[in-house]
Amino acid sequence: MSAKNIHDNATSSLDPMALRNALGSFATGITVVTAIGKDGQRVGMTANSFNSVSLTPALVLWSIDKASNCFDDFIQAEHYAIHILSADQQSISDQFAKSGGDKFAGIHCLENSAGVPILSKCSAYFECNTEHQYDGGDHIILVGRVSNFVDSGTEPLIFYRGEYKKL
Repeated sequence: MSAKNIHDNATSSLDPMALRNALGSFATGITVVTAIGKDGQRVGMTANSFNSVSLTPALVLWSIDKASNCFDDFIQAEHYAIHILSADQQSISDQFAKSGGDKFAGIHCLENSAGVPILSKCSAYFECNTEHQYDGGDHIILVGRVSNFVDSGTEPLIFYRGEYKKL
């Protein structure tokens, strides 16, 4: 059997939960992405699908599930901010991960020049303009051009094997 046939057979029988668990062995930071929604309201969500793409030009990416209740808001947003949460911001991650309700209740934030909510006391944040969007299966991959960033130097909140961790 050729390597191609072995690969084809393996991908057709992948156990989604086993795959999710294996992917969880890659420790990630936790981000909250914020924007102004299609109706002018503030929107936000927790995401750990964040990565750098390029330094010149300054590009980053994240992805959003097509079934997300704020999918249309982020797909239509021209500007958004990606916040890398600090080690002590697990409650903010949890709040933005929940469906429904006012995700910004009790959260201190400012607005950038585009009106995008900027969360306080994050490890870092990146203000972005939408550069590209790509189909990625059940997600859309959003590539943003970084227009501004702040790095506070604080320790980030980490997610590993389905649990929050600290360095």
